[in-house]
Amino acid sequence: MNEHNDENRTERRGGTEIATDGGSDRDVVELPHQIELPRLLDFYELQTEETTKISEFYDNLADGQLTTTRCTECDELHFPPRIVCPECHSDDLEYVDLPHEGELFAFSTVRAGAPMGMEDEVPFVLGIVDLGDVRLSAHVDNAEYEDLEIGDAVEMKIVEIDGPVDHERVFYRFEPQE
Repeated sequence: MNEHNDENRTERRGGTEIATDGGSDRDVVELPHQIELPRLLDFYELQTEETTKISEFYDNLADGQLTTTRCTECDELHFPPRIVCPECHSDDLEYVDLPHEGELFAFSTVRAGAPMGMEDEVPFVLGIVDLGDVRLSAHVDNAEYEDLEIGDAVEMKIVEIDGPVDHERVFYRFEPQE
């Protein structure tokens, strides 16, 4: 790194001003001032039948119902929903309803290192919610870490995802019960 700031200068290359170190023969890599969210790094997956085999989960969620899959061969319940049972390898699965209310099993505050696209939301509470038959991770909205305790009652809410795709997307979150 050049510690002599007085040697830094600006050159014109291809009609653009570029800061250089004032004498290096190295190539300069230009980075854009704004980066669009890469599709592969989007935290929320695509939800159409053409893009995922669990589109029924998202259709149910859009209709206000949290669901998951149960294997009709061995009766195992899986979350997140599966297309093949990890226990017996059967593909005979059915969607079953999950409760909208549960208890906080664990929680923490995310202060840094949030996935791309969620940087503006930090800090936020992330919790493990016990719904009885399954435990799942979720944002816990409208709550501060200091106000929560293990065992607190929470209820599901559905949020719309505004993102770089041409179809509507939804996801679940939880919030403390009043």
